[in-house]
Amino acid sequence: MALKPASLAHGSAERSKEAEFENLKRKIHGKLVDKLDLTKVGDLAPDVLRREIRLVVEHLCDTEETLLNRSERDRLIEEILDETFGLGPLEAILKDPTISDILINGPKNVYVERRGKMEKSSVVFRDNDHLLQIIDRIVSKVGRRVDETCPMVDARLPDGSRVNAIIPPLALDGASMSIRRFGSNPLKLEDLLNFKAFTPEMVMLLEGAIKARLNIIISGGTGSGKTTLLNTLSSFISNHDRIITIEDAAELQLQQDHVVRLETRPPNIEGKGAITATDLVKNALRMRPERIIIGECRGPETLDMLQAMNTGHEGSMTTLHANTPRDAIARIETMIMMAGFELPLKAMRQQVSSAVDLIVQASRLQGGVRRITYITEVVGMEQDTIVMQDIYKYQKSGIDETGRTRGHFESTGVRPTFMEKLEAAGVRLPASAFRQRVMMQD
Repeated sequence: MALKPASLAHGSAERSKEAEFENLKRKIHGKLVDKLDLTKVGDLAPDVLRREIRLVVEHLCDTEETLLNRSERDRLIEEILDETFGLGPLEAILKDPTISDILINGPKNVYVERRGKMEKSSVVFRDNDHLLQIIDRIVSKVGRRVDETCPMVDARLPDGSRVNAIIPPLALDGASMSIRRFGSNPLKLEDLLNFKAFTPEMVMLLEGAIKARLNIIISGGTGSGKTTLLNTLSSFISNHDRIITIEDAAELQLQQDHVVRLETRPPNIEGKGAITATDLVKNALRMRPERIIIGECRGPETLDMLQAMNTGHEGSMTTLHANTPRDAIARIETMIMMAGFELPLKAMRQQVSSAVDLIVQASRLQGGVRRITYITEVVGMEQDTIVMQDIYKYQKSGIDETGRTRGHFESTGVRPTFMEKLEAAGVRLPASAFRQRVMMQD
């Protein structure tokens, strides 16, 4: 009879031990649920409740005959507490601040992006039902649902992280979920400067533009940091302004006092009751806003947003998906057409050119590097064409030995035409900020 190689035998023993551990965890968790008095649980503060439950779990572990060493016992207790109060296996990943994306392809394939690199995680779910239970726990907290009649859902975690889930029958290999992390401590301006996302001169211009109530569009591809940038730039808005935010899943974390947060609503089980971003923009105009911030324009609400910018709601901001500032303008035109109005091309472009003052292009470059690649002014119209000019831009020069993009920021030498607006708002920028030169190397 052939002998098994030592590595195969060791792997088999490891799997057997892990299966025993999972069975023990499930058994103790079941006993814990039987012991809990749900009528009293709601009366306790979360930290007190967790402490009390920990004592119960420790006692239940002591009653089991299975031999566990100290580290295994501690791991068992923590995982049972995570299963009871948190998001089960996800809790371990969510505690890691270096992870920016969590991608779950079925119960046994969990990938994470750490410092711009994708890697497979050792975290797994028991089975597809376990994963569905965790997804349901996330979406139910924000008043949404996911089931066979509504198998796709957008939601958010308490820290603002964006969640998308899609389940069978649409997902063929088990439920799939993606989480875009938004740590509990949002990135501040100093962090983005340290990461060399932009230069101090660019920050001065953007700060002045926001204080002078220019309308700004942040454009970029998926994962380029548009929402993070919008969050950061919003810190320049006066604490006295009334701000209304409109989002599909609330992610913005504005620090001002006078903020009204609105969120769209998907249709109910009968396909009725949906509230779209267009509905919310129209309603926001009746709420006496001083600034309107839309998390992302992706449809007919773009026309209402432009009209708001053109009718006294200066200083509004939004994000959209596009790869260059010129593409952003073309995408705005496409989204206006989605509103169903047959506007002449020239009239449409006049709306855009008079509403939008500045386009900030965010890009995610090779190796996970995020940079502001353009700050572009929308100057106006010449015949049927929208005229734009780049004020600052980022030029790529190559790839370093770690596979990350290298390059430099440069000033184009163009002085913005909105400088009078900035000066009228009390913002004075030095002439050297616009001198043509290379400003900062990577």
